[in-house]
Amino acid sequence: MNFNLSEEHLMIQQAARDFAQTELLPGVIERDRDQKFPYEQVKKMGEMGFLGMMVDPKYGGAGMDSVSYVLAMEEIAKIDASAAVVMSVNNSLVCAGLEKYCSEEQKMKYLVPLASGEVIGAFALSEPEAGSDATSQKTTAVDMGDHYLLNGTKNWITNGGNAQYYIVIAQTDPEKKHKGINAFIVEKGWEGFEIGPKEDKLGIRGSDTHSLLFTDVKVPKENRIGEDGFGFNFAMGVLNGGRIGIASQALGIASGAYELALKYAKERKAFGTEIINHQAIAFKLADMAVQITAARMLCFKAACEKDEGKDISESGAMAKLYSSQVAMDTTIEAVQIHGGYGYVKEYHVERMMRDAKITQIYEGTSEIQKIVISRSIAKK
Repeated sequence: MNFNLSEEHLMIQQAARDFAQTELLPGVIERDRDQKFPYEQVKKMGEMGFLGMMVDPKYGGAGMDSVSYVLAMEEIAKIDASAAVVMSVNNSLVCAGLEKYCSEEQKMKYLVPLASGEVIGAFALSEPEAGSDATSQKTTAVDMGDHYLLNGTKNWITNGGNAQYYIVIAQTDPEKKHKGINAFIVEKGWEGFEIGPKEDKLGIRGSDTHSLLFTDVKVPKENRIGEDGFGFNFAMGVLNGGRIGIASQALGIASGAYELALKYAKERKAFGTEIINHQAIAFKLADMAVQITAARMLCFKAACEKDEGKDISESGAMAKLYSSQVAMDTTIEAVQIHGGYGYVKEYHVERMMRDAKITQIYEGTSEIQKIVISRSIAKK
């Protein structure tokens, strides 16, 4: 087992770190305050290959491995978790699913512009009554012969307002339950497709989250992904990989907060010495360092297993479960170490604390991750 990063990995990590410092850090507080989507920054991320990192170059991607993706995600999320989730959704939920499961025609039409960063995509699974229970789809796609008629509502859709292409999960045959679910590629601007108001969120406020409304939207037959009834398996397969992205986002939030807390503790003096010399503070930082290192190893393990073609349902769930908890614990302590300064926006850690919470909720709550893990270990 080799824990050393390759020269290429180190270059990708440094490129992401430089980008985050020069392009994302300026204005990050204002984007959070104003709920402003990072348009220019996302465009530049696409130009750098960060929006289709693992996609084959013949489809417009960068052709990198999953470890590279983890490294880049961590560096982006250290500075701006909102930009990181845009990157995660486009890579893990949209591009990865299209490359693995779509026809060649679908890849050339949709994957190429998504992987190259020309446009961004969104993944629409959650509904008002179907969050963790993804089998309870109320959105319907009625087979009309040469097309499907799509009706229903999707909730909590990241990139909902700025995406050009949407992967929409819908029920075609309720009697078949999860085996009657299909996945479709839907384009913005189609008649009957409406984007709801932007959600006013606690954290990741720079990313746009919307409801999507479908009223008799005609979806061509050729826009169905896979065979009839494949939609649920498609969604679950995509989410397994997506958890690596959110685990890496959580890791980045945690490591970013830790770095700020460490820097502050070395500068701030109390009782005649820097506060890092007080055991109460030093032990907090020690706990952070251990937990972040452990989270990073879980992310790397899941990423390596993905690249090896292994089933990552367990390793991905472990990485997301643990990393999201570490993100919460670390950001709370980072605020505590900063004292009163931690409670004001100028010092960044209060934003990181707010951003951290969603990592325990989206792409499968922590409770769902425990179900996935427990079922996996029960089979051994």
